[in-house]
Amino acid sequence: MLDKLEVNGRTINLVKGDITELDIESFVYYARTDLVLGSGFGNAITMRGGPGIQKELKELGPIETTKAVISSAGELKASHIIHAVGPKFQEENLETKLKETVTNSLQEAKKKGIKRVAFPPMGTGFYGVPLASSAEIMFETLITYLSGETAIEEVVICLNDNREYRSFADHLAAVKQS
Repeated sequence: MLDKLEVNGRTINLVKGDITELDIESFVYYARTDLVLGSGFGNAITMRGGPGIQKELKELGPIETTKAVISSAGELKASHIIHAVGPKFQEENLETKLKETVTNSLQEAKKKGIKRVAFPPMGTGFYGVPLASSAEIMFETLITYLSGETAIEEVVICLNDNREYRSFADHLAAVKQS
């Protein structure tokens, strides 16, 4: 696969698709502080995974920006969902908060012994973080994290469409050249 990066014996892969349909141990959902599953992927999680996920989240929330919690994934292919509350575009200290959000998501995966985790393009879409910023921050954070001691073997960045995929693939190409 051309759109992958090896880091310290671990892999970062880019894939195009619906994160809720991936056959993976866990995936990250960019959550609200109250952990209510909203529209878009939140609705897909509820419809495909069942109402038990939202019920479980009522016991886990609310949480602060940059924090993450893990729930079961109900009837989805994944076993767990990491609900991560990240910053919104133009929020103060956006870059630092987004790095902390990605790192805290990985730490939650580590606590559960998860080896394969998928991320969406963090903060894009409804929360307005530009794709290029998300890609840059995510790759920097993931490379740093995977370069250290961790049991995580694979990180998948799951992108919805060609526009998102091109942005992340372009940044991956730049990372490989540096």
